[in-house]
Amino acid sequence: MSQSLVSNYLHITFSTKGREHLIDKDISTELFAYIGGICKKLECNPVKIGGHLDHVHILCTLSKKIALVTLIEKVKSNSSKWIKTKEKKYERFYWQKGYGAFSVNPAEVDVVVRYIENQKEHHRKKTFQEEYLTFLKKYKIEYDERYIWD
Repeated sequence: MSQSLVSNYLHITFSTKGREHLIDKDISTELFAYIGGICKKLECNPVKIGGHLDHVHILCTLSKKIALVTLIEKVKSNSSKWIKTKEKKYERFYWQKGYGAFSVNPAEVDVVVRYIENQKEHHRKKTFQEEYLTFLKKYKIEYDERYIWD
């Protein structure tokens, strides 16, 4: 086979440092679009980006030309630097150290899109921490509670 063909959908999520509520209505739309631009530049096609006050969800494809850790590093560092320039209230904006990245079956992409679109409603009932632990259990990922919230 002379071609390398790849289709990897990822659902990535991470929070603000200390789960501070810094992704407010003043910045959320622009932040999600900015993150989408970073993904696009790295050839990781953004499908849906959203989130809530203290975290973000990214549904994208992972380019065959980049490692997941590089995508995450670029998204976090560039978006963090960018948001700090927007207004004084974002000067101390940081993302948490870690992240979650979960594979998505192409047949389930629409389900994940709807999930991301309904974050505000979803978080009336569940915190980010509860949501994240649910993902870890669903994907059978072992973790150490002492380090998960850094």
